[in-house]
Amino acid sequence: MTRVVVVDDQTLVRQGIRSLLEVADVEVAGEADDGRAAIEVIAATGPDVVLLDLRMPRYDGIWTLERLRERGIETPVLVLTTFNDDTLVLQALRAGARGYLLKDVTLEQLTRAVRTLADGGTLVAPSITDRLLRAIRSGPPPAGGDAAPVQELTERELEVLRLVAEGYANREIARALFLAEGTVKNYVSTILLKLDARDRTNAVLRALHEGILR
Repeated sequence: MTRVVVVDDQTLVRQGIRSLLEVADVEVAGEADDGRAAIEVIAATGPDVVLLDLRMPRYDGIWTLERLRERGIETPVLVLTTFNDDTLVLQALRAGARGYLLKDVTLEQLTRAVRTLADGGTLVAPSITDRLLRAIRSGPPPAGGDAAPVQELTERELEVLRLVAEGYANREIARALFLAEGTVKNYVSTILLKLDARDRTNAVLRALHEGILR
């Protein structure tokens, strides 16, 4: 059973998400009402995925993502929020979020997203994808600061990167390209190195900005 931690400052929202996920055989391993409490709960429970709201008093979602990255906690984070704002989306993804959904999603969409992230994939709500891509193409390089020049990718690396951009997990990429899962992991590591990206999401953002993916 997939295990999640729910981070939201509203008790009723957390209880509602818990009730829905339990119906879908997703276990809520813990809850937190702000970022500081979330760090402690995530470290204590070791969930497969974190569901994270962005706007919370004291320690918000972006703060939480940055602290998780600083501490080397690599649990996939799915932002679940009411804020459909390009700046926040990009800020969250650059801070390390692996997915971004709005709270008007169905239970089926939410559970599918949770399982996608648990399997190593990424997912951004289709309703904001087009705007996000336009923002990426017109904005600064997503790696932040003075990013290293992009090294040329091989044809196979491009195939893997395209599937990563579509949210495929390593296992699914291996199946689609008739490769061993370990081989796919090696390709992903090489892609991250060549794009000077810290994770899969950042690699896709940089590839879109540089015109490698269209």
